[in-house]
Amino acid sequence: MNQRPLGDSGLEIAPLVFGGNVFGWTADEQASFALLDGFVEAGFDAIDTADVYSRWVPDHVGGESETIIGKWLKARGWRDKVKIFTKVGADMGQGRNDLTASWIEKAVEDSLRRLQTDYIDLYQTHWADPLTPQEETLRALDRLVKAGKVRAIGTSNHTAEQVAEALAISEREGLAAYASIQPHYNLYSRDTFEGPLQDLAVEKGLGVITYYSLESGFLTGKYKTVEQIAGTSREHALKDRFDERGVRILAVLDGVAQRNEATSAQTALAWLLAQPGVTAPIVSATSTEQLADIVKAGTLSLSPEDVAELTEASAY
Repeated sequence: MNQRPLGDSGLEIAPLVFGGNVFGWTADEQASFALLDGFVEAGFDAIDTADVYSRWVPDHVGGESETIIGKWLKARGWRDKVKIFTKVGADMGQGRNDLTASWIEKAVEDSLRRLQTDYIDLYQTHWADPLTPQEETLRALDRLVKAGKVRAIGTSNHTAEQVAEALAISEREGLAAYASIQPHYNLYSRDTFEGPLQDLAVEKGLGVITYYSLESGFLTGKYKTVEQIAGTSREHALKDRFDERGVRILAVLDGVAQRNEATSAQTALAWLLAQPGVTAPIVSATSTEQLADIVKAGTLSLSPEDVAELTEASAY
């Protein structure tokens, strides 16, 4: 499997990252182990999670995903075969997004314990904390890098302005700098990344790992019309996607997929991999059958004409 550098983090990863929000939520421990096994056996090596996964589930407190990954790492003994990405800063009961130094120092120890490891490959600030100066956050992260608890740092859900400010602080103060960003980005949602954030990522050589890479299932091609999602768990999330532009995207995506003897999901992910700055999309699955389909995107190469056709169809 071709490896791609994740910015200047020193990390190289295969072109898909497994999204661990399903672990302990829609995939129980046994299913999660099977998914992780299948992902690694298919030649991939990066797993993304967060301390807050899956606090939104009744009776969950957060850390469920990290705990399952930690049990899997211990059971398989594969720590040196995979890169573990996790995040800090989401509300874990404090009532706010929290990137204070004191919270980061506590949270990283909790994540390390749950993951049953002594280092995290990529530690990401999950959401911006408007109450905490970025320099305080970066100094705390720098201490973790110097202590060997974290190999590299990244950020998620930060604006171009916030990322640029952070990079400037790190350069000025000689601190560890963000090597990657994690934006919401896909064929349907393009303005969440394209523009100043993408320009900054390309200019600074940041790694980019995209989430909602299939727009919560909209780009899988499973649903062709809004009527097909009526009464399903996807209805609330996807009903607004079936506008004129969304329907056009699905039609062109289906055509390009057929031409490449691929699925819509594989083709949508391959389009992402062809975009400037993108290192790897985050993908997720709740069954080994879904996983077997999605991982084929890692070796699907679209022609420039295919990419251009999809780009034109998804223009606003």
